[in-house]
Amino acid sequence: MSEQQPMTPELRAWIIEQATAGHKPEVVLESMLASGWNEDSAIAALEQVLTGYLDDRVKQTVLPPAVPVPEPLPNGPRTMLRAHDRDVQVLMTMHTPRVIVFGGLLSDDECDQMIALARTRLARSETVQTETGASEVNDARTSQGMFFERGEHPVVARIEARMAALMGWPLENGEGLQVLRYGPGAEYKPHYDYFDPAHSGTPSILKRGGQRVASLVCYLNTPTQGGATTFPDVQLDVSPVRGNAVFFSYDRAHPATRSLHGGAPVIEGEKWVATKWVREGRFV
Repeated sequence: MSEQQPMTPELRAWIIEQATAGHKPEVVLESMLASGWNEDSAIAALEQVLTGYLDDRVKQTVLPPAVPVPEPLPNGPRTMLRAHDRDVQVLMTMHTPRVIVFGGLLSDDECDQMIALARTRLARSETVQTETGASEVNDARTSQGMFFERGEHPVVARIEARMAALMGWPLENGEGLQVLRYGPGAEYKPHYDYFDPAHSGTPSILKRGGQRVASLVCYLNTPTQGGATTFPDVQLDVSPVRGNAVFFSYDRAHPATRSLHGGAPVIEGEKWVATKWVREGRFV
């Protein structure tokens, strides 16, 4: 390209804008020639910008490979499952995204114990800061929460064993149970549970057991109103009912899993949940 016709950020942005709008390269070339560009320089500029632009578009559309994920129903639909020490109802199933709603995963007594154990250890909930791997307070999450160490209390250990059996996934691949309390107005805006590969802190997070591949959210009480677990991509709302749980998996760290989900605001009362995230490998 000649010195009289340098590539500028403005020109690059203009070419991409024309391509995004659907204009063919020959039409863009005609516009460049009409504005005084040398033909060879214009062609070289178009090739440089459009090649990079198309490479980026391909990267965005090519899905990462799928990985194995937990599957509570490997042999197809059922109405009841035996999960370690307890019979659990299958209330609803969906394939894309993979969502299963279970009834009676926890007893009333277990729900009460979990709330009592967690109540004195609550703090403002944090999310993982994927740029660094550290935790931070996030305006999108307005609950209070705490983490149990894996197996730190008999009721925790019993529930974790039941969850591992239900999902058919190794117990040691699970993170510690997190208990959250949502008061009136509290919510968790739609998000993904996997760690975004594009963020610089993700590699250090994945050293502890690989990518997250599934979530199991258990409802420890029934709010008076609100607090559903929402899946916006498929317009699905799961009502929070004491003792019930919702399972969902995501076989790749990509929005194509349609695993976007959130906790709708609690309108009246409060909502308590216990969440188990599971990884590809052993979580340490």
